[in-house]
Amino acid sequence: MLSDDTLAGLADLIKTWGRELGFQQVGITDTQLEAHEAHLHAWLDKGYHGEMGFMAKHGTKRTRPAELEPGTQRVISVRMDYLPAEVESTKVLGQPNRAYVSRYALGRDYHKLMRKRLAQLAKQIEHEVGAFGYRAFVDSAPVMERALAQKAGLGWFGKNAMLLNPKAGSLFFLGELYTDLPLPVDAPFEEEHCGSCSACRTACPTGAIVDDKVIDSRKCISYLTIELHGSIPVEYRRAMGNRIYGCDDCQLVCPFTRFTRATQEDDFAPRHDLDRASLVRLFAWGEEEFLAKTAGSPIRRIGYERWLRNIAVGLGNAPWSEAVETALWSRRAYPSALVREHVAWALEEQRFKRATCIATAAS
Repeated sequence: MLSDDTLAGLADLIKTWGRELGFQQVGITDTQLEAHEAHLHAWLDKGYHGEMGFMAKHGTKRTRPAELEPGTQRVISVRMDYLPAEVESTKVLGQPNRAYVSRYALGRDYHKLMRKRLAQLAKQIEHEVGAFGYRAFVDSAPVMERALAQKAGLGWFGKNAMLLNPKAGSLFFLGELYTDLPLPVDAPFEEEHCGSCSACRTACPTGAIVDDKVIDSRKCISYLTIELHGSIPVEYRRAMGNRIYGCDDCQLVCPFTRFTRATQEDDFAPRHDLDRASLVRLFAWGEEEFLAKTAGSPIRRIGYERWLRNIAVGLGNAPWSEAVETALWSRRAYPSALVREHVAWALEEQRFKRATCIATAAS
């Protein structure tokens, strides 16, 4: 049994080791999530999770850490900044011929990197106090990561339901180390700094932020481009613009985003020019090329079919050009009915734009 003084000293060491491992912040909390559990159930009851059945699949394991990992008494919550240096965000959104990929997905998959760092942290703890019970998570199991981070003092819930930090905005990843060590806990981040600001709600292209801190995922472009397996509802396609994987609008307009610091992790640097590539170029990737260039990337999880689906919508929203129309016609007879449907929609959008261009030139 470790003494209170030993545990307090260990908690300080854990935070120092965490920063040395590349985490920008480390906090410790208990496992009491009753209020967050009630909020989750209300959200699920309204069907706001859409096709994300995994949000309800595990019952109370998500909100009761000791049910997921028996013996858990504390959660060590960490955050790591991910915005690469020299990456333009709003600029690409204003260039409709280019593809917009959510900034977190430009580089290598963060799951492995952060899990490895958490494992290293656990080994350092073990070296200090001997064997102990633990399990590391990085968006890989039913874990209320934002709720735990708020309780651990890492930030507050913004009106876009993202965790906001006053010195870092929201462009960071979260990870957790469940442990059976009865460490002293940090004060939760109780104060909310959003005030009367509602920039995130105003900026959401599809009106997915239906109330403060409440997202209807079925309207969210991140959900539509990543989680939804079938056809993207027609009423949201134009609002998608050139966003082919995820959406950052509600984060980019947040006043606290100006405090975001560039990541120091080389693995998060853009690969294959995904921070600036044209829609036409990405649409031309064959399946083998897609698999090769998304190896070790979060993008791989949507698969090639949905990749083409998403880009087809982006091309439909692009200004008319022969290059765009030619690219779409190249996939008009693609074997997938899902792809063909979105290509047909995009071609119809382009047909209308071409007619408008001709009429304008003739006047």
